[in-house]
Parts: sequence; structure tokens; C-alpha cells
Amino acid sequence: MFDRIAPRYDLLNRVLSLGRDASWRRRAVAAAGLGPGERALDVGAGTGDLALALAKAGPSGRVVALDLAPEMLGRARTRADASLRFVVGSAEALPFPDALFSCVVAGFAVRNFGDLPRALGDMRRVLVPGGRVVVLELSLPPNATLRAMHRFYLHRVAPAIATVLGSSAEAYRYLPASIEAFLDPERVAAALREAGFQRVRYERLTFGVATIHVGEA
Repeated sequence: MFDRIAPRYDLLNRVLSLGRDASWRRRAVAAAGLGPGERALDVGAGTGDLALALAKAGPSGRVVALDLAPEMLGRARTRADASLRFVVGSAEALPFPDALFSCVVAGFAVRNFGDLPRALGDMRRVLVPGGRVVVLELSLPPNATLRAMHRFYLHRVAPAIATVLGSSAEAYRYLPASIEAFLDPERVAAALREAGFQRVRYERLTFGVATIHVGEA
């Protein structure tokens, strides 16, 4: 499915988020705090927006973009320079040795993981002691009225926009289903703690339609 929507993925992210996805990624990059020479891993990198932003924030660091969908990474490669490395692989079996990265990020990806505890555990495994995990994920607003409005937008408006812009309505019907089926922010924080992360905290963004989670290995 993600391979099929790759050609319109970036455009639809901008349109459906009303342009807010770029500011959410900037907050995630700031939370990552990638320093000179530090390695970072972007899990579920998609077309590379977050990985590219990380590479620009830490120009002397090294960033690896990993995704299970080759077409997504193919589009990322066309936008990247030598500071990025691309790997096709699964979040649940990261093909890296222990304690390799100073930071692991995941943008709009963890709700798609088949085995979330296993993936979070592997993300912690590849972090150096004291390294940071940053998870940026879509969520539902805590306010009941806003949540109902947002659900209407996701279920009715988003698939129609996807069709008009030449993408897959089916994929964008999956979007609200995946958000509603996923853990709420407090339970995501609990899952990070259960995976062994310390000093876990989260911040809701744009009335709660997205959330950033941060933890330390």
C-alpha cells in the first residue's frame, strides 16, 4: 500500500495536515538534539522528510533512513545527498549492531508496526546509553468536540481529497482506521517505559492531532 501511494505521499501530507506536518517535524528534530558527529536512525522513514531534516540539523552527523517500502525510499534517494544512507528493512528486526545510534526517530510510523513492543525494544537496543528516542505520531484530540470534527475530516474529507489528487482512497481510509486503533498518547508513553526507556514525556501538537514522545535509553 505504501509503495502505491509513494508518488503523491508528500503532497497529501502537506494538504491533509494543512501544512502543519512541516512544523511537527521541526519540533521532532529539535527534540532529537542531534549533535556533531552523532549517528541517527529514522525508522519508517518513508520519503525521507524527517531524515533529511535531521541531516540538515546535524551536518557533520550521519543519518540512516530505514523503511519496509522500497518505493518510498526510492523517492527519498532522489532528494538526498551523501549525508544519508538508505536501508530497506523492518522496524521489528533492525539490521544494526547494539548501541550504534545516538538518536532514533520515527515519524508517523509506529502505529503501522505489526509488533510494537518488539520494535520499541529493538529501537532501544541500537541506541547508545543515554541516547534519545523521538516518536512523532498522529493522534486524536482529547477534546470531545474537536475529536468528532477530526474524525469526520479523516473519514469523509481525507479520502475524497486523496482521490482528487490522484492517490488511493483506500489507503486514506486506512489512515483514520489506523489512528483510531492505535494507542492514545498516555499508553504510547507506557509502552516506551515498558521497552526500557527512561524520562519519557510527550507533547500534544495542534490541538492533539499529533503527539511527540521523547525517551532516553
